[in-house]
Amino acid sequence: MKILFIGDIFGKPGRAIIKDCLTDLKREFATDAVIANGENVAQGRGITEKTATELFHAGIDAFTSGNHLWDQKNALEYIKTEQRIVKPLNYPAQSPGFSSFILDVANGKLALLCLVGQAFMSPAGFPHEAIDKILPEIQSQTPNILVDFHAEATAEKRALGFYLDGKVSALLGTHTHIQTADEEILPGGTAYITDVGMTGPHDSVIGTEKKIILEKLLNGIPQRYDVAQNGWQLNAVFLEFDEQKGRAISIQRIRRKIS
Repeated sequence: MKILFIGDIFGKPGRAIIKDCLTDLKREFATDAVIANGENVAQGRGITEKTATELFHAGIDAFTSGNHLWDQKNALEYIKTEQRIVKPLNYPAQSPGFSSFILDVANGKLALLCLVGQAFMSPAGFPHEAIDKILPEIQSQTPNILVDFHAEATAEKRALGFYLDGKVSALLGTHTHIQTADEEILPGGTAYITDVGMTGPHDSVIGTEKKIILEKLLNGIPQRYDVAQNGWQLNAVFLEFDEQKGRAISIQRIRRKIS
């Protein structure tokens, strides 16, 4: 099973990269499925029906998310009904959305789960407790399980990677928008990377116009955050799973500048 996972798609530049590049990427890697973190696709904060539909049409099969999923209030009803958008599993049950999604692919099924971290993040339940409750049900349907861990702290991501090693096919970190160079297959067969990175404008401070952030840094006055426009780059990982065992065969980090 061949999976392309795309790091946080940020605003209009990120969406443009996907529309321009995804068809060629799918052909290059002969992908069975394309997953992306979509919590920043609408103006850098949240997701809407319009932006999600645009990216579904471009070839993305499903989205994971994070703490900004619900920032666009006009999208809450849409999130309640669109199963291909997965909310963080350790958020309150009452939060709109679906806690998992199982995607049919040519040679099996792929389960998607999403968790958020606790360190330096908004309050959320314990990630390990939340996933332990749902894993038996998911494993009864497929051994191929991809987990997006949307978290700030490197150590928290690393620790959960080892906790889930051998229980899931991949634990992929998102949220910091900075790609890390530590992709590996853990001893139990789980593909791991601390952060997949960001697809969008890298001539920025994690997607926001750098002048705005520098002004705030210098004077402490709150600023309106605007999506940067320059330095387009695609960050992703390409994964191969043994679909019979649910173990990762390989993980390849992708970092490409887009002219």
